Amino acid sequence: MIKEDIPVYYFSKIKDYELRKLVNIKQQFSNNIFDNWFNNPIIIKDSEIKFLTELLNKEFHFIRIYKEEDLKVKFIAPILNKIDFRNINKEIRDFYEEKITYQTDKFILTGTTDFLISKGLEYSEKPYFFIQEFKKGKESSYPESQLLAELIAGVELNNFNTMKGAYIVGAIWNFVRLEKLSEDKYQFFISINFDSTKIEELKGIYKNLLFIKDEIFKMS
Repeated sequence: MIKEDIPVYYFSKIKDYELRKLVNIKQQFSNNIFDNWFNNPIIIKDSEIKFLTELLNKEFHFIRIYKEEDLKVKFIAPILNKIDFRNINKEIRDFYEEKITYQTDKFILTGTTDFLISKGLEYSEKPYFFIQEFKKGKESSYPESQLLAELIAGVELNNFNTMKGAYIVGAIWNFVRLEKLSEDKYQFFISINFDSTKIEELKGIYKNLLFIKDEIFKMS
């Protein structure tokens, strides 16, 4: 239950300066931090390359102009469904529009997430990975702070020290790694841009997500 006297911050609205007032969080810069993730030995199957190529050929001219829901349904969801993050035996699946809440004595982070992979089949019990989706331009949105708020909630709810995620602005994907250093103190790393309109970079996005799938299934 959310207490009325504690300020509530919603994932979809939180701004960078608001998040930094709540916790000590700082961006760090390191290309090497993503080496294990991005340089994974996963080999994409020929059928998967064919799927990505055909999808990109079909949606290439629309990716940058789609509204958020169009982008999700026409381009992002087919990729996520192809990867298939569901494992009935391990009770893991992907969720859209799932609400999560992290509450402290000082603040509450809550809201409906765009996409997450989590333990639980009926509802999210233990989130592992988040994707924040956005329209073709940032406009008034704050993709980094919104994703970071979700990652902080995930880290704290799970008692993890690290958590990964991604945010999407139109054609561009960025992957993020959050690390908890101590109580209410975090650091994060943002990857290079991956342009989903370029087939080689789209295959890189796909491989990065396959790595996440394998990592989550192995830890569960």
